[in-house]
Amino acid sequence: MTWLLILILVPLAGSLVLAFLKGNDRAAVLAALGFSILEFLLVIPFWLSYSPSGARLQQTSSFDWIPSFGVHIAFGTDGISLIMIAVIALLVPIVVGGLGTLDKLPPGRSAGGFLSLILLQEALTIGVFAATDVFLFYVLFEIMLIPMYFLIGGYGGANRQYAAVKFFLYSFLGGLIMLASAIGAYSLAKDKLGHGTFDWATLVTVVRDAPLSTQIWLFLGFFLAFAIKAPLVPFHTWLPDAAGEAPIGVAVLLVGVLDKVGTFGFLRYCLPMFPDASKTLAPLVLVLSVIGVLYGSILAAGQRDMKRFIAYVSIAHFGFISLGIFAFNEQAMVGSATYMLNHSIATGMLIVVIGLVIARGGSSKISDYGGMAKVTPLLAGLFLLAGLSTLSLPGTNSFVSEFLVLIGAFVDQPVYTILATVGMVLAAAYVLWLYQRVMQGPVRGDALVGVGGGPGTAIAPELGAKKAIRDLSGREIAILAPLVVLVLFLGFYPKPVLDTVTPTVQQTLSAVQGGK
Repeated sequence: MTWLLILILVPLAGSLVLAFLKGNDRAAVLAALGFSILEFLLVIPFWLSYSPSGARLQQTSSFDWIPSFGVHIAFGTDGISLIMIAVIALLVPIVVGGLGTLDKLPPGRSAGGFLSLILLQEALTIGVFAATDVFLFYVLFEIMLIPMYFLIGGYGGANRQYAAVKFFLYSFLGGLIMLASAIGAYSLAKDKLGHGTFDWATLVTVVRDAPLSTQIWLFLGFFLAFAIKAPLVPFHTWLPDAAGEAPIGVAVLLVGVLDKVGTFGFLRYCLPMFPDASKTLAPLVLVLSVIGVLYGSILAAGQRDMKRFIAYVSIAHFGFISLGIFAFNEQAMVGSATYMLNHSIATGMLIVVIGLVIARGGSSKISDYGGMAKVTPLLAGLFLLAGLSTLSLPGTNSFVSEFLVLIGAFVDQPVYTILATVGMVLAAAYVLWLYQRVMQGPVRGDALVGVGGGPGTAIAPELGAKKAIRDLSGREIAILAPLVVLVLFLGFYPKPVLDTVTPTVQQTLSAVQGGK
């Protein structure tokens, strides 16, 4: 029983417990909070036990599942999967603690059902990042769609069913195509070794020697599944709908963590298993990446809905991450790997802050807000901090990642890097524009400061019919505090994360450069 298996089993056990607490919302919230905090505490020794200078995969375990087909329940972690497991363990307690503040459950829906799905989503997502058997990875890749489908379709906005079905079908189709490529890799192993296997480490050594044409076809199967999940343009259209309709807490996990399965897949599967195909098709991926940066930035600036705004911002960021990966430069790839973590923190914080704004105003439309900084100065300050982290201001956590991508990618891909840099300028424009519209200027509805709710409150019809607008409560500060600390800490001292992911990136690059 490794730490990694415990990290998968704890939220799974919590999900089962919560399934029996559907009639008691208070007990369900307390139980979910207990399990999620326990999970986060267990991540600390798990991180400390990881040795960056050790083997590529650590905390490994393997059990026979379908021996006749060489399928195992096998898990292990490297530096990149480690940081993603850590960030989901951080975000889930925030989502649980925000229930009732960030999200109001629909009538007739219990907290136990909602939180059971959240913990199940956590367990499955950790399993996806930890799987070292390609068939197991595919199974978890598909199964983890189910709780997210119900979270969006059962607890989301007015168009939740359309968004949930679109999300599910896009990712499910991508997974089926990936399965076809996985079966192709299995066949190659059977021809070369005399027996089939889905073991990741074995397939890396087998498939990399395949002819270029074979590699390209197999690469495309994996790449398409991951490009949809990331999402890269033009496979992105499910994300604005899903993020726009999902509850705030679900959006935190969807945009903050689940999307990273795509870029993680590029690093874990596409590059080491298909090095020659990766290098051959890199120009195509770089074009899509730059288009994503510019397209996402331009459309973000034109959004009228704050939740859809976040979706397009993320599309731009994922273009930036894939640019660093397929530049095949160590600095750029390290920047992309750490950007996966930093995007989760920065975007997670921005979604939470926007959720707190929506909870006060009852609307996600940008035009329904204005001047909130006058009555909620603390919320406005954290909104600005989250926005500055999103645009990678020096001193915030995202800056180092973006800087590494730029200086690394420019060495080998100067044209693509210069074009992507334009997205940085646009990022500053659209983030500050959002902050200006929501927090600055006159208070919407000629709100009466200090009337009807004491100091620091306002009554604004557009912000919810004659509803008192208050600044952050102690509970809301507690929810945001861990994210604020990480934004500032990693902005000035990113060394722990860089030291963790750099050896894994070096091993990935070595596998790519060792191709034919």
